[in-house]
Amino acid sequence: MRILLVEDDTSLGETILAWLRLDQHAVDWVRRGDSAQTALMTHRYDCVLLDRGLPGMTGDALLAELRGAGNRVPVILITAFNALSDRVEGLDLGADDYLVKPFELEEMSARIRAAVRRGADQVSNALVHDDLALNLETKQASLAGQPVALTAREYNVLYALMLRKNSIVSRAQIEETLYGWGDEVESNAIEVYIHNLRKKLGGERIVTVRGLGYRLKHDGD
Repeated sequence: MRILLVEDDTSLGETILAWLRLDQHAVDWVRRGDSAQTALMTHRYDCVLLDRGLPGMTGDALLAELRGAGNRVPVILITAFNALSDRVEGLDLGADDYLVKPFELEEMSARIRAAVRRGADQVSNALVHDDLALNLETKQASLAGQPVALTAREYNVLYALMLRKNSIVSRAQIEETLYGWGDEVESNAIEVYIHNLRKKLGGERIVTVRGLGYRLKHDGD
């Protein structure tokens, strides 16, 4: 999962960044609203953690712009304002959830999973495709009810495919799930992860669409 963290408090930002990376997420961290605006125009994110009080462009203004442009990326507002009117205002602007500082990191992770789950129209804590399932909380994969051991990177590749299970997923989209800014992208890494997943899940389950990317095979194909 690729997450955009927009937080100008260095101490809090470093804490959240370390926690999310420990949880195997690719994270881009910016400290200004206008920098986040640029990031959102050039990259696809699974979730945005957005502080309301930012230099350059407020979080409220950025959120209003996102929703006005039809961008439905899950957004969780982070703020020190705990008044009911503040929470209502943030949600009315289009936020999917609201975290008041200080908050527990475990709760933040749970709210991220819930926001992404709602965005993917999932009613459970899992992504499901035919007999294949990914548990978003435990980060465990199962095939026909049996656990499948995946590395963190293999899990993230499969997550990218299952999140868009009815679409072709490009190499660039998979790389955006795996890598944050500044991370070194290995030239043949995606092919290696796909090869490993095919060995573990069955060779026909992931289909190569030449020149476009990859997609999951449906039982009826």
